[in-house]
Amino acid sequence: MKTIILLTISNIFMTFAWYWHLKFKNIPMIKLILICWGIAFIEYCFMVPANRIGYLQFNVTQLKIIQEVISLTVFAFFSVLYLNEHFKWNYLVSFCLMVLAVFFVFYKWE
Repeated sequence: MKTIILLTISNIFMTFAWYWHLKFKNIPMIKLILICWGIAFIEYCFMVPANRIGYLQFNVTQLKIIQEVISLTVFAFFSVLYLNEHFKWNYLVSFCLMVLAVFFVFYKWE
């Protein structure tokens, strides 16, 4: 559970580092880059331990799939709540396909 919590926190910071600036068109690019680097540093402070801890119980493919599902979930909320984007039906279908990927990567096929 630590891995999931740390990856969720990490992805919240990652999403802000990548997309928060889209509302601020008048800030100079170099200033945006430096601010985003600072936010990304915080993101790495959660992501590195999340992957280190997670690798004790998951393989790297499972960790990546977990991270992607968390990332898309965080991004969906961010885009609707912060950027005021509309959540469309095809986004939901795409998310469901990612959940299906989780099934395939964690199912014991042997």
